[in-house]
Amino acid sequence: MGLTLIEKIIASHCDQEVVPGATVDMRVDVRAARDFGGANVAKNLQAAGLSVEDPEKTLFTFDCNPGGSDQGYAANQQLCREFARESGVGLRDVTQGIGTHIAFEDGLVGPGSTFVSTDSHANIMGAVGAFGQGMGDQDIAYAWSAGKVWFKVPKSAKVILVGRPGPTATAKDIVLKMLQVLGAGGLLGYAAEITGEIVKDLTLEDRVTIASMSTEMGGIISLFEPSPAILDFCRNAGGRDFQAIAADGDAHYDKVVEVNIEGLSPMAARPGHPDDTTDLSDVAGRKVDSVFIGSCTNGRLEDLRRAANVLQGRKVAPGVVLKVVPTTRNVWEDALEEGIVKAFMDAGALIGNAGCGGCAAGQLGQNGPGEVTVSTGNRNYAGKQGKGEVYLASPETAAATAIAGAITSVDAIPEQPVLFEIGNSNGSSAQESSASAVDRIKPTKLEGRVWVVNVDNVDTDMIFHNRYLAITELDKMGQYTFDNLEGWKDFASKAKPDDIVITGSNFGCGSSRQQAVGCFTALGVQALIAQSYGSIYERNAINSGMPIVVADALNAGLKDGDHVSVDLETGTINWDGGSLQGEPFSEVQMQIYQRGGLLAL
Repeated sequence: MGLTLIEKIIASHCDQEVVPGATVDMRVDVRAARDFGGANVAKNLQAAGLSVEDPEKTLFTFDCNPGGSDQGYAANQQLCREFARESGVGLRDVTQGIGTHIAFEDGLVGPGSTFVSTDSHANIMGAVGAFGQGMGDQDIAYAWSAGKVWFKVPKSAKVILVGRPGPTATAKDIVLKMLQVLGAGGLLGYAAEITGEIVKDLTLEDRVTIASMSTEMGGIISLFEPSPAILDFCRNAGGRDFQAIAADGDAHYDKVVEVNIEGLSPMAARPGHPDDTTDLSDVAGRKVDSVFIGSCTNGRLEDLRRAANVLQGRKVAPGVVLKVVPTTRNVWEDALEEGIVKAFMDAGALIGNAGCGGCAAGQLGQNGPGEVTVSTGNRNYAGKQGKGEVYLASPETAAATAIAGAITSVDAIPEQPVLFEIGNSNGSSAQESSASAVDRIKPTKLEGRVWVVNVDNVDTDMIFHNRYLAITELDKMGQYTFDNLEGWKDFASKAKPDDIVITGSNFGCGSSRQQAVGCFTALGVQALIAQSYGSIYERNAINSGMPIVVADALNAGLKDGDHVSVDLETGTINWDGGSLQGEPFSEVQMQIYQRGGLLAL
């Protein structure tokens, strides 16, 4: 049987048989860490006494807060700079932009490459036919030291885009349609290949937009077979001959999904959930306070060009703030040379440093309580881009909305903008050492009181909000556990050591932050039981030695306060009046658990 795209890439980076479900040691071509995760990567290496395996393949990227406008970020960035000077690893400082984009712009990554970063959207690499994976700081520290990571070969899915969108729809509308069809967990645990007649015509920017939102569907990655234009781009950027890569004709796919985009019109995602998508007409007319154009999803030159074309000769509506953040310095400079920056400035926009903007609690793009924003980002979880409401849409829709003052499409911009009514508001550290854990055999049978969190798709912002990302001391993390999850904001004050948390599917979806695991460790929570986990979260928990069990305990009749026993070796869960069979620990998971974490070597 032939190999899928993901299987081919992994097979070329390991010396083991590559089949779905197999755990392999995968060599990593490029290993990166961002400004918020990078400090912990450095601290983990120092605490474990580990060195960097190949500094030339290793780098820091400062993209979350390139202005260093927060003391926590500024301190972390300086720690990374000092580590880079001492170790010789690369550094793309605050002037350079988003690390994932730098990786393919600078030719570090191309078709068939492997890349890991503390960025949950590292799977953007699928746009150029490369493998990218976001990982937690312990994972990345290990990759920096060993040049490889353990990786479970994912199942492959094929997503077939059927038909062609209407004249005003874009790649962002296509991926929002994919989210509508697949949902927040539709690609959970899968590496997807995006196919269909339209794919050959998709530009690099189009592919980036679609690939970047694989995370929001629970996917490991969404991959595109590189077109001749993509190959030329990567070869020119890297100054080397990247080879074409394609799935074999007889490759096996565990899931095949058709997404009908014939005649597709512009779409939007309603606040709170990227998968809560609808036709733009259903939310048209909603008064807005601000518009954000940028992010790793829609901040490249072609995205800015399309938005500027809409804005040309027009003004942003009175009282509306338009914020623009290019992805990289190269994009910024090209936009300046083309006159795109002037078009934005003439329209009344604010243009920030190249980087992530408001998506990662950055220096530009956050909104306040009651503020309504249209954003070209990839996430609109509650609190992710601020305290207000965030609608996701394409750059063209965002620009049209900025002019109109209310959500609208490019073909329906009114002659006069919608104005605010006077007197009426708009409405709405280093991780603790694990050495002590190595000195004893850890129990494989756990007992404790349960908390039943009856919620699916609990994202990492709900578990540990991004406003606390500068916290690196484990003992300070517990107090913030679930403080952004409605109904559970007092969890930290009620939880006791040895408690066990039971929850639903896709737990821990979202970003790569290790703190979303560390906060439970800090509270003394001894195990998590969920129907399924976000892919990065699962790795983070396993690598930190946190026992996580896969089982459908949410529907077993358990209630808060019940006492259960969990056998990690067999996956059996028992309590007074019932039992349940979950998945036992794999050999790798048990080994890491027993030694107290991935870095407790």
